[in-house]
Amino acid sequence: MKGKQFGNVPLSGNDGVSRRAFIGVTLASSAAVLTGGLTALVPRSLVAGTSAGTKDWIEATIPQLQALFSSGALTSQHLTLDYLNRITDRNPVLRALIEINPDALAIAEERDRERRSGHLRGPLHGIPVLVKDNIATDDKMETTAGSLALVNSRVPSDSAVVSRLRSAGAIILGKANLSEWANFRGNAPFNGWSARGLFTRDPYLLSFDPCGSSSGSAAATAANLCAASVGTETDGSIVCPSGNNLVVGLKPTVGLVPQDGIIPIAHSQDTAGPICRTVTDVAIMLSVLQKPFGPVIGHPVPRDYTQFLHRGSLNGARIGIDSRYFTKAYGGEPDLVTVAKKGLDAMTSLGAKLVQTDTGDPFQDNFKFYNDEFTVLLYEFKGQIAEYLAGLRNTPMHRLPDLIAFDIANCEEEMTYFGQETFEASQATSGNLNDPIYLKARMDNLIFAQGGINGALQRDHLDAIVAPTCSFASSPAAVAGYPDISIPVGLTPGGKPAALWMYSGFLQEPKLLAFAYDLEQEIKPRPQPRFLGAVPPEPPDAGICSALAPAATTSQTQLVAGKAQILYHFGTGKAFNP
Repeated sequence: MKGKQFGNVPLSGNDGVSRRAFIGVTLASSAAVLTGGLTALVPRSLVAGTSAGTKDWIEATIPQLQALFSSGALTSQHLTLDYLNRITDRNPVLRALIEINPDALAIAEERDRERRSGHLRGPLHGIPVLVKDNIATDDKMETTAGSLALVNSRVPSDSAVVSRLRSAGAIILGKANLSEWANFRGNAPFNGWSARGLFTRDPYLLSFDPCGSSSGSAAATAANLCAASVGTETDGSIVCPSGNNLVVGLKPTVGLVPQDGIIPIAHSQDTAGPICRTVTDVAIMLSVLQKPFGPVIGHPVPRDYTQFLHRGSLNGARIGIDSRYFTKAYGGEPDLVTVAKKGLDAMTSLGAKLVQTDTGDPFQDNFKFYNDEFTVLLYEFKGQIAEYLAGLRNTPMHRLPDLIAFDIANCEEEMTYFGQETFEASQATSGNLNDPIYLKARMDNLIFAQGGINGALQRDHLDAIVAPTCSFASSPAAVAGYPDISIPVGLTPGGKPAALWMYSGFLQEPKLLAFAYDLEQEIKPRPQPRFLGAVPPEPPDAGICSALAPAATTSQTQLVAGKAQILYHFGTGKAFNP
């Protein structure tokens, strides 16, 4: 390990520096904001003029912020500074952000200048937004999926998602922390950790699982460190952290929001999506983010999703309940389920009819559904990560073996707590998407997921299906490529956020948003977080680095005849317990 370097900065070893120092050196301008050196980066006159005293922007929706801008009560520059002040104060505990955009205030000033001249770019003009650190930004920030392996690499351009946000007038405020590599490196016994960002904490209850992999996007939005954020999901990575942080998160139909410039897991399931404090803001963000491709091409999609937000939408709706997901065996946590059922009661009071349904048992045939899903992801990742890396500049990372070698060479920074079993399992596949093993796993997966959801919707004449947050119910919609929304319901007596997930068929975002809005307006589920409890101690050293043998850990992922065998749920990270 002695003398290992990335760029000009030693990563570890006797003549190296710590991970924290390494990050501080390579990201000096961002670290100044994250650790309290805010005034060094902004004019004194602007600091003196901050609107932080009024707090009118705390919990404000995007339309309310736009109204404050229009009235002259607030400027984009002052709002951005207010968020930066709040980040400086709260992020050292939450670790929701990896990095601040050093140009954020200058961009805000430009948006204010444009507003004064009568030029508005779009519905997000002057609105500070965070994006997850696996979404490419061609600016002074990094795009690394939380890994030190991609520090100092340069992306060829903004991702399509970021390009659309900028065109709509948004200010990219910074990069949100995440479960490293979107939770696809190894068998992490926790969510929300990356080598660059460390441990994300839940602002409602600091000891509670923030869930992953879009942990930072959800925690930052919940804690009012941004107006809105963007996460990504392959299975559960938007809806689970949204549920566990009491915000609204939408996993769109795969093909509605562009994937270009997002570090992939598997294009068959990957999608970006909005994470916001209200359904209204999610609808606004989705209107901006959408740009159909693949299976959505040729299908009409709304230009403005806010048109579907009406009270009374649940009256007469038929909502399916697959009861297995409300049980502990299928991931349902009793205290969270109890709160989720209050949401069901509210839906009934609004005129919805709850209908028992069956979307299929994912545990049948020795977890075949989950094994097929993971097989698909492993095969796709091997080739698709190589395609992504090939577009980068200023990096020696070109293929998956390079990432694996980096983690071994920099084990103390990357693998103190868990290894890279998933990387190794992906590398062990052929990576050939014409491989019969891959093709059969993908086909069987689609038949189960799409058939189960479509069958329930049609057989029982349903409009949507609901499940409790943090259960295993994220997987059917994820594999099917169908939309899924997390709707906040409330807090448990112990302070844990709880929510309902609601999913439906292909391109049914308008219906899901309408139902979510009606429920949200009825129950008003969101108190501000109070940062209760204490930050838990760091987990023990897994002992990987002492032998420099990542395989020394107990593997929860293995290949048998080229097919994955998995013992935990990819969406939540929880072990299966049938």
